[in-house]
Amino acid sequence: MRLIDTTPADLTTLRYRRARTGGGTESAGLPVQRLAVDALPPGCDGILITGDLQGVAASPRGGGDVLLGIALADWLPGWADAGLLPPPERLGVLLAGDLYSAPEADVRGASGDVTDVWLAFAAAGCRFVVGVAGNHDVVDAADVAAFGPEVALLDGAVVRPAGLTVGGVSGVIGNPSRPGRRTEPEFLRQLTGADAADVLILHEGPAGGTGQPGNGAVRARLANRPPALTVCGHVHWNDPVAALGDGHILNVDARAVVLGR
Repeated sequence: MRLIDTTPADLTTLRYRRARTGGGTESAGLPVQRLAVDALPPGCDGILITGDLQGVAASPRGGGDVLLGIALADWLPGWADAGLLPPPERLGVLLAGDLYSAPEADVRGASGDVTDVWLAFAAAGCRFVVGVAGNHDVVDAADVAAFGPEVALLDGAVVRPAGLTVGGVSGVIGNPSRPGRRTEPEFLRQLTGADAADVLILHEGPAGGTGQPGNGAVRARLANRPPALTVCGHVHWNDPVAALGDGHILNVDARAVVLGR
């Protein structure tokens, strides 16, 4: 599964609230976009990839604001009815981590439980839900696995949902005394094997080009055998796609991208 274009087309925007630099909250828009790929796994008409959903939004189900990831999952059936997306049962989901927000969206860098975000995508009936934890996520792989046979939180492992080989490493490189962080050698060790997948999901990913910051050690580690697609977030890229050998990096920090034919 390889990208055949590198400029995403806009589908819709989901309004939400996020913490503002300096304190308080502000309104923002989560772009929902589309990129074309050369092939999709059997049983899928699209794959939704997203990460860094650090905000709260209204759900079409009503009630008060919920985590942005829950709202995104709740909107999937309505967008499918409108012809914007495939129906959830024909849509795979890849999550690149950092799915938590303070309840009032007024604290930057808040950490907390994101299990309900994973549950929301599984409950929507998505074909599969696979991803990694970010450094602000509290979530347990066993709890996630209980949501279905093709729901998996990865950390150095490889799974094959719908026949697509997906590897992933959770967290970021940093001081291991802090949550969601490990040393650079340990992070790179976790990449061994996971980087042989068709799709590699990371929270902290490799650097791209100009204006596309990332981890140089991760890029160097992947350069000799780049996956067809490396998904990441953690830092924002205005242009979300970069080349990595004969593959691509897709940065989904604060955006949702649907891969389709």
